[in-house]
Amino acid sequence: MNVLETLQKALGRQQRSYDAKAVVTGAGSGIGRAFAMELAARGGEVVCADIDKDRADETVRLIQARYGRPAHAMFCDVSERADVARLADFADEVFGGAPTVVVNNAGVGIGGKRVGEIGFGDWEWALGINLWGVVHGCEIFAPKLRAAGRGGIINVASAAGFTSAPAMAVYNTSKAGVLSLSETMSAEFAGTGVAVTVLCPTFVKTNVVSDGRITSGSSSLADKLMRLTGFAPERVAAGTLDALDRNRLYVLPQLDARLIWQLKRTFPATYTNVLGLLNRFLPQEDTTETTDDFEKKGV
Repeated sequence: MNVLETLQKALGRQQRSYDAKAVVTGAGSGIGRAFAMELAARGGEVVCADIDKDRADETVRLIQARYGRPAHAMFCDVSERADVARLADFADEVFGGAPTVVVNNAGVGIGGKRVGEIGFGDWEWALGINLWGVVHGCEIFAPKLRAAGRGGIINVASAAGFTSAPAMAVYNTSKAGVLSLSETMSAEFAGTGVAVTVLCPTFVKTNVVSDGRITSGSSSLADKLMRLTGFAPERVAAGTLDALDRNRLYVLPQLDARLIWQLKRTFPATYTNVLGLLNRFLPQEDTTETTDDFEKKGV
């Protein structure tokens, strides 16, 4: 290790996102594709994993056409531990060793129903992807990065993990779990060459609403807010990779996320009470859509 690398490590400024050997889940669209593209732009080689192999193939074609970088597509259902284990084996094979950056991004949207109306099927489906998918990625890849003594893990959570908005219990719970997991891992990796960063955005312009199980009224509202206030996924991905290089744990890209974060931490009880009062004045939608209805739509 040269003098510059030693200084960068001491300052927590290793350029982990450059020339990386990276694995990105949910790389077929949205933030995942943006991460894969940005890592390639920074000289990296990327394994693009997605439950939709055609989408992953398209991301690979975009990387090769735009940057001329090596990239690889692989089917992976992150809710299945065996799939993530196969993904890790594939990455070891194509990289000739452990990856240096892992982005646990794959996730789905769900919302619009109160606790007691959601149904266990939706709980199991969303937690299997949003929470267990990240658990699988961390449990399988963390030992590899720990043994290598370098690199970084990015877990994609959401501001929903701390905003606790009504009628979003499943999504909130899944993202709160990812946030807590990331904080724990950051403490466990402290003093090593491995960094952990957790991304907590509000609205990003992706297809998470259309691909998720969100009731009609909530879906319409989310679409409007996404169009009006959503950040481009490319902006979010680049900023998060910069944060990983700076060894920053939290990334809250938008001002509204940062304001809510501070408000809830300063006045937790008041925040919850006000949120509940505001919810009483919002129109209550029909929540009779079932899991079967979503499955008919291909979700």
